[in-house]
Amino acid sequence: MPRAFFLVLGVQFLSTLADNAFLIVAIARVLELSGPAWLIPLLKISFTLFYVLLAPFVGPLADAFPKGRVMLLANALKVCAMLLLLAGCSPLLAIGLAGFGSAVYAPAKYGLITELLPPRDLVRANGYFESATVCAVIFGTVLGGLLVSPLMPLLRLPVASGLRELPATALVAGMLVLLSMNAVAMLLSLAVRDSGVRYDRHSIHPAALIRRFVQENGVLWRDALGGLSMSVTTLLWGVGATLQLIVLRWAHEALGLPLAQAAYLQGVTAVGVVAGAVLASRWIGLAQAERLLPVGVVLGLLLPLLLCISNPWTAAALLMLVGALAGFFVVPMNALLQHRGCSLLTAGRSIAVQGFNENAGMLLMLAGYAAAIALELPLSALVLGFGLLVSGGMLLLWLLKPA
Repeated sequence: MPRAFFLVLGVQFLSTLADNAFLIVAIARVLELSGPAWLIPLLKISFTLFYVLLAPFVGPLADAFPKGRVMLLANALKVCAMLLLLAGCSPLLAIGLAGFGSAVYAPAKYGLITELLPPRDLVRANGYFESATVCAVIFGTVLGGLLVSPLMPLLRLPVASGLRELPATALVAGMLVLLSMNAVAMLLSLAVRDSGVRYDRHSIHPAALIRRFVQENGVLWRDALGGLSMSVTTLLWGVGATLQLIVLRWAHEALGLPLAQAAYLQGVTAVGVVAGAVLASRWIGLAQAERLLPVGVVLGLLLPLLLCISNPWTAAALLMLVGALAGFFVVPMNALLQHRGCSLLTAGRSIAVQGFNENAGMLLMLAGYAAAIALELPLSALVLGFGLLVSGGMLLLWLLKPA
């Protein structure tokens, strides 16, 4: 692997780590302000919304400029988001700006991988990249738990909140840690070199970009392998984003854990995800990716087992197994989708199409979860429903996949 790949990997890990810790900090801020329970999934929706709204534009942006500079801009927006939260702005507004930066960032980071590496290295590279990304997601949640826990030191610094200073609390100290992490990621982006790949210029008129984006969506969905892999990743990302919040709620209601400790529990999933991703990167090639659909069926059947658990250690073991299956399954599917997308479109545009569909799935499921909270549906029904959705969806794709 070239040195530039590992630099991008490092920036990706740090930025994603901060994003996921930001979610926990924002949840803690909502609780501190005594906001309603349905506001919590809206935080995730606010972060994800720009992935969908900006999807027709961020692909051409990533292809029009050196991708390292696009990554720099995206991380600068995340720094501004943390400053807004420190200034006392609404958590929904702050996390929305961070989501704006992440939406700009996604096609650049994934597109750069396809530009730096030949197709034969994509599965191995995705093993590294997805392992780092998923670890950052999980460990970011754990870090968020630490940042909102009493373990954080109280820092008495002159941070303005309107006309007053924010109080010296552990939550404010956690915000300052996140600000520092995003600042470091922004500085590291300066060192990401230009791959030298250039694409043909096209119209940047919004209407033209939207028409072209709709056409590109159709191209990828109509492709047999592209449509299959995008169906899988869209379903899993949507369910995974919602389950992140469901597990936090389940850990509180079933195990009696506070937010900080519930976030720690999610960290054990990272061990399984890394193991599964490493095994997939070593043993599974692009041609074998579509044969892994039965693993997705098993993955969905494991989720309702959470309802039978009342011990944190047993819960950790189950979450580790779920993580291993997810890592083993998703990495080859993601590599297959990237390969087909890059072959049919361009690196940045194909990643934008992928991001649009996966995040649209996340928005739909998060909106459904917010509605379920407002309707006061029991947690057991939600866990069972999501498990059946994964298994049923994967079984259907397995039966309908091209021969």
